Amino acid sequence: MSNILILGAGRVGASVAEQLVHEQYHVTLVDENPDSLKVLQDRLDLRTICGNAGSPEILAAAGAADADLMLAVTQTDELNMVACKIAYELFNVPTRLARIRNQDILARPELFGSNGFAIDHVITPAQIVTDYLHRLVETPEALQVLDFAGGLAQLVVVRVEKDAPMDGKPLRALRELLPHCDRRVVGLYRRNRTIRPDGDTVVEAGDEVFVLAARGKLRTVLATFHEAERKIRRILIAGGGNVGYRLAQALQGHYQVKLIETDRKRAMWLAEALPDVLVLAGDATDEALLEAEQIERTDLYLALTSDDEDNIMSGLLAKQMGARKVIAIINRSRYVGLLQGSRIDVALSPAQVTIGSLLAFVRHGDIEAVHSLRRGAAEAMEIVAHGNRSTSRVVGRKLEELRLPTGIQFAALVRGEEVIIVHHDTMIEDGDHVIVFIDNKRRIREVEQLFAVKLGFF
Repeated sequence: MSNILILGAGRVGASVAEQLVHEQYHVTLVDENPDSLKVLQDRLDLRTICGNAGSPEILAAAGAADADLMLAVTQTDELNMVACKIAYELFNVPTRLARIRNQDILARPELFGSNGFAIDHVITPAQIVTDYLHRLVETPEALQVLDFAGGLAQLVVVRVEKDAPMDGKPLRALRELLPHCDRRVVGLYRRNRTIRPDGDTVVEAGDEVFVLAARGKLRTVLATFHEAERKIRRILIAGGGNVGYRLAQALQGHYQVKLIETDRKRAMWLAEALPDVLVLAGDATDEALLEAEQIERTDLYLALTSDDEDNIMSGLLAKQMGARKVIAIINRSRYVGLLQGSRIDVALSPAQVTIGSLLAFVRHGDIEAVHSLRRGAAEAMEIVAHGNRSTSRVVGRKLEELRLPTGIQFAALVRGEEVIIVHHDTMIEDGDHVIVFIDNKRRIREVEQLFAVKLGFF
C-alpha cells in the first residue's frame, strides 16, 4: 500500500488527505498549525506531524524516507519548492508534486528539474479551476465538462429538462434520435440516488446524466437532454483574486466582461492588467450596484471571491434580479450539494476540481487523467493500455470478454486522433487510451489490477 506524505493542511491538502484515507492509503500530514491537524486527526485515520515542512528533521519524522509520493501544497510557493528539493536530495522520495502560484516562477520551468528544485509535477489550482470554469462558459447547458485525451473526448454532466426530446424515454431511444452520432451514457443520478443505466432506463426531467462523446458531437448529444441555450455574451465576475483575474483574462475579447472587486487598490491593478474588461470597485452583494450594471441583462454571473457567504448571497441576489445563469465557488464542499441546482445553477468546490490532478499521480498504472465526480463518490479515469493478450488482462480482448464488475464501465477509447465509443465487440489494442467510469470508488483497485501488466511484458 502506498505511503503518501502531504505538506500543508489547507483546503487542498485536507481534501486530498480525506479522499486518500477513505481509499485506505497510508497518509501523513504535515502542517505548522496544530488546530488544523487536530480537526483532521479527530475524524480521519491518518498520522500528523506539527512543524515546518521545509525542515529536514520534520520531514524525517514524517517518514519521508519511506514515502512513495509527496504532495507539497502549503500556502507558500517557496516552501513547497524547498521541501521538494530536500525530499529528493536527502530522502530520495520517488515522486514529488508542488503547488506553485507565482507567475514569475511558473514562467521558469528550468527551476523545476533535477538540477533545480527537483519537482516532478507542478500544480496550479487557480489555473485548473479557471480552465474548468472556461469550459462551463463555452457549454452553458452543462453542469460539468471534463476533458480526456487532450480534449478529443469530453464527459459532460447535464440536467434533463422537462419536455426535452429524451424526457420520459428509455435510453435506447438515443439510437433513433442520434443515428449518426455515437455516444455513451455512463451514469445517471436521480434525487442523489445512483441508477446504473442500460437501454431500458427511462430518463426523467431533473435527472443528472453523465454522457461521453467526441468533442465535436457533444452539442448534438446535449440537445436531446436539454434545450440548447443561447450563446453567452455578457458576463459579470464577482471577485478579482487569482481565479477571477485568470478567467477574465481568458474571456476578454471574446465576451463582454465586467469584474467587481472590493479592494480598490486591487481593482486599479486589474483595470490596468485587463484592458478589455470593465473593472468596478465595489461590493457584489450591493443590490444598487448590480442594478446599475444591468444584472437582468447578464447571461452569466460568476461569484468567485474567497468568501463562501459572499458568493452564496451575491449569487442568490444576482439570480433573483434576473441573471440568466449563476455559478458560485463554494470552498466548504459540504455546502455544494445543498446549493447545486437551486437558484445557484452550478456550485463547485475548488478543492474537488483540483483533486483529480493530484489523484492521477496516486493511481497505479499509466494514468493520463483522473476526474473526481459527485463530490468524490465517483471517478472517471483515462488509462493507457499496454502489453498484449499474454501480458495484459485487457489488450487483445473484446469488451464482452472482460466481464467487468458492476460499477465499472469502459466508455470509450482514443486511438491516435480517433475517439471510439466502445461496444460489446470493441477490441482494445496496445497504446489505446481507455476512458473508464467508476460509480463506486471501492472499485478503483480492481480497475488498476485490470490494467496491470504482467512481468513477461518487461
